[in-house]
Amino acid sequence: MSAKDPLWSSFLSGLCAVSVAVTSVAAQQAPDRSHPPAIGPAPALKLPPVEKRTLSNGLQVWVMGVHKVPTVHLELAVRAGIAADPVRKFGLASLTADMLDEGAGTRSALEISDAIDFLGAELSASGAVDASYVDLHVPVARLGDALPIMADVIARPTFPEAELKRLRDERLASLLETEDDPSELVQIAFPRLLFGAQHRYGTSVIGTADSLQGITVADLKAFHEAQYRPSNAVLIVAGDVTADAIVPMLERALGGWKGGAAVKTTPAPTAPQLTARHVYLIDKPGAAQSQIRIGWIGVPRSTPDYFVLRVLNTILGEAFTSRLNNNLREVHGYAYGASSRFDMRLSAGMFYAAAGVQTDKTAEASKEFFNELTRIHQPVDAAELDKAKNYLALQLPRNFETSRATANALAQAYIYDLPPDYYTTYADHVRAVTVEDVKRAADKYIQPDKFAVVIVGDRKVVEAGVKALNLGALAVVTPAEIMK
Repeated sequence: MSAKDPLWSSFLSGLCAVSVAVTSVAAQQAPDRSHPPAIGPAPALKLPPVEKRTLSNGLQVWVMGVHKVPTVHLELAVRAGIAADPVRKFGLASLTADMLDEGAGTRSALEISDAIDFLGAELSASGAVDASYVDLHVPVARLGDALPIMADVIARPTFPEAELKRLRDERLASLLETEDDPSELVQIAFPRLLFGAQHRYGTSVIGTADSLQGITVADLKAFHEAQYRPSNAVLIVAGDVTADAIVPMLERALGGWKGGAAVKTTPAPTAPQLTARHVYLIDKPGAAQSQIRIGWIGVPRSTPDYFVLRVLNTILGEAFTSRLNNNLREVHGYAYGASSRFDMRLSAGMFYAAAGVQTDKTAEASKEFFNELTRIHQPVDAAELDKAKNYLALQLPRNFETSRATANALAQAYIYDLPPDYYTTYADHVRAVTVEDVKRAADKYIQPDKFAVVIVGDRKVVEAGVKALNLGALAVVTPAEIMK
């Protein structure tokens, strides 16, 4: 066809017009990369209903149907945390939990492990600060076979002497290793220096070398009998099941688990608050980094300022883009990361800011910590506040991404007596926090002139610089003093 042909000319003209139009539309739709897109309000969290039942023995059962994959997660939460440890038996609660699957019913630890593996399931037991847990994750098709094993672990542990010796030796070895690891040592040193050796929060969840040596099989059995009771626990079920289908199965497996009246949960006593700044240096010659912790006694989980403190701490040190991390990591390059935390427990835990920093920048990093801990008392910018609130609201659905996470979220609601609508109204409470709320909370809960400063590092390198900051009288503490 000739280029002069009228039809061909008409075709080319039309093609050019279409090309120009497409180009024009594309230009109009090109993304604006000059600034980040505006973040709208977090969508409302919609959760399946929680069906609450009670077995014949008084055990509460909470069931949430999550029908995405054919699995189910069961989590028994017992209100028996470290506050239940008897005097001079620190570590008993967590050791009892660790021993539950080391022999139960007629099975040994190896037989329990083999049976669970054969079912394609996972079974674990653990002790924490405010509760102890038994978890079972299993395909729904094998639930009937797995439940009797979980029931044995919960209700009929045998506490074999040989397994106790093995676990005790593992813990003792772990404590010895802690003395040589600054990042582990500071995690024990800070609460010890803050709460003291006699307060339960002043000692690791796993106990001390002396307390572990004194724990016997009889202690484990007595603790289990006193604390592991249906009236002192809840069984959370999350997965591809219904309450009507699973409750009869649970009754057959756990209905025979008996126990006395409910055990009243007694939180650890509130520790006395610091009234002046204290500085402690733990010498670790040759340490590649200095581990820094700065803080004081914080608040219990029941604080009415919970949501305000979550927002405040997100701005200060909880998020990657928080002030502390931006200062010490991005601006100065002193650390890979810096953070802060309100460790909220049944009783008041710790507030602390933390980082592992270059040894030769220990003093400079400490100064920047206090700069940020002071600056947080100034009214925050509205945009920074909104960013923190969006961060918290948009993170919430992660608690329900899997059946395992869902069960744990519901267990926390039981342990801390959270209201039934806690999760569905969480974002609303976060969004209600104001600039004035944040400043009030900062003034009340963050008082740097009364903080404890704990540094684990090479004394000959860091001491002079830290003293020059005039933070307060400096006391040198040995690892042995911390670990006893």
